[in-house]
Amino acid sequence: MLDKIKAIEEELKRTPYNKATEHHIGRLKAKLAKLKEELRKRSSQKAKKTGIRKSGDATVALVGFPSVGKSTLLNKLTNARSEVGAYDFTTLEVVPGMLEYKGARIQLLDLPGLIKGASSGRGMGREVLSIVRSADLILIVSDVFNAHNLDVLFRELYEAGIRLNENEPQVKIKVKDRGGIRISSTVKLTKISESTIREILREYRIHNAEVTIREDVTIDRFIDAILGNRKYVKAIKVINKIDLVDEDYLKNIKKMHSDAIYISAEKGTNIDMLKEAIFKSLDFIRVYMKPQGKKADLKEPMILRRGATIEDVCLKIHRDLRDNFRYAQVWGKSVKFNGQRVGLDHVVEDGDIITIVARKR
Repeated sequence: MLDKIKAIEEELKRTPYNKATEHHIGRLKAKLAKLKEELRKRSSQKAKKTGIRKSGDATVALVGFPSVGKSTLLNKLTNARSEVGAYDFTTLEVVPGMLEYKGARIQLLDLPGLIKGASSGRGMGREVLSIVRSADLILIVSDVFNAHNLDVLFRELYEAGIRLNENEPQVKIKVKDRGGIRISSTVKLTKISESTIREILREYRIHNAEVTIREDVTIDRFIDAILGNRKYVKAIKVINKIDLVDEDYLKNIKKMHSDAIYISAEKGTNIDMLKEAIFKSLDFIRVYMKPQGKKADLKEPMILRRGATIEDVCLKIHRDLRDNFRYAQVWGKSVKFNGQRVGLDHVVEDGDIITIVARKR
């Protein structure tokens, strides 16, 4: 299988992209994605279970090369004590820690360092990437001496089906029993033709479907939409050990990675800035609970992710509350009037005050 993958990749490199070759490239990319997905599934089946349980309001994975300071950073941000050493693969297992910030409890995971070929299983790659896929946010951690190689990390994550700082493709494919391929688009398609879409679908043995497209989709993103198992997650680039280089060196690194946060985990430089960036990237909202007939508790907010519903509120308190739910009353931005009664599917907003009314047992 690896030989087939390599052969297709070589052919793609040799083939210039133009209107005449678009169909051919589309079929090649579809075949390549199928082979890589099969390889990823085999790797996932062989991966050992880590036993890490998600806890807190969100989970953040620290991903980077070996020995870039992830363990020192974890220790600085949390109450964890991950072993620190100046040699590769100090962290041989996952070490969790808890960051408490602005009322939120954020689980951070110090993962073994990734190396080139991790997506194919090298260097505990299968185990590490399976944990990364379950994270709510990824910190891409490098030091100033390895920052020029960050594209290697991004490639390994991409090959593992992890899409950083991307939204899901606005493509809906409804497979049918008959009727052929029907394509409708709300935007002008400039990066892929309808005939190429049909070629790619045939490669996946989809001969009858309704395809609705709401973005100027590329070949790669259309294939991602077919597979439907990509992980779309926010990421923050963190460049560590800035205390070990001079200003000129650092200035050159910042030209390459202007969107990164520059820190010294050892010295504590810009750690507060990083905490704030983590909090904002997780898109938290805070709601307040009001027991029936009593005042709202405005001192202890419940931390939720934007888009959370009343059902999520119930589940965060206790599953029985969801099972015995009657209605909720809400005061705040998410309702038309204060005290409005809503159901489990009501989406809450930051600052809402909520009363849950349950059936008596």
